[in-house]
Amino acid sequence: MKVSKQVIFFLIAVSLVSGYVNANPCDDFNLLYLQIRDGEISRQDAVSKINELIPEVKKYFFDKGGKEYSNEEWVFPIKGYYTNSIGGTNGSGYNANDYDFFDGNKHGGHPAHDIFIADKNQDCIDDKTGNPVDLLSMSGGVVISLEKNWDVNSDIRGGNFIIIYETYSDALFYYAHNNTVNVSIGDIVKPGDKIGEIGRSGLNAYKSRSPTHLHISFFLINEGNIKPDNIYSDLLSAKTKN
Repeated sequence: MKVSKQVIFFLIAVSLVSGYVNANPCDDFNLLYLQIRDGEISRQDAVSKINELIPEVKKYFFDKGGKEYSNEEWVFPIKGYYTNSIGGTNGSGYNANDYDFFDGNKHGGHPAHDIFIADKNQDCIDDKTGNPVDLLSMSGGVVISLEKNWDVNSDIRGGNFIIIYETYSDALFYYAHNNTVNVSIGDIVKPGDKIGEIGRSGLNAYKSRSPTHLHISFFLINEGNIKPDNIYSDLLSAKTKN
């Protein structure tokens, strides 16, 4: 049966009005995360929406052939680099005090580890190899939010970020300050897959005082609440990829 253009436009209009444009729950989670980041949704509504979307995202993951990997199979997130590149002493860069996921872009604390690359002239090119540095997915999972076009005039702190939902732990991996993002929302990834290249995007990471680094966070999901968790020991035991 041939459908007229008028009917197609009508169906699109109905979808826009009703809010059911995105059949992919990963797209819906991306929109939700941007609302949280930009302070456009209440905590109560955000928690309720997370509870609604996570089971749908998990189903999408398995329907698309996604495979779970335990933390024993995780991979160090920067190709060609090792644990001696992690900032601080014995993981001291991690500080979850005053952090609240639902504070969005205005959050406090630093519930993350910064992993630095050799880039003295800050051009996002490895001083040792003369090439960009690959960002690797530490875990398996599905891409549920990202930014590819961060602008230097933006006050967004994460810059070009990637969020991957990791089904085995029911958690989120957050990779920030990337130069390029090489995945799309809804992509299924495995440990060690290239998902981007290390960079300097983000309000503070872009400034010359900041050495070029990856900012990596891990958040556990519990009944819609999202809490940071320290993965320093997992970084130390992760497999490295040259």
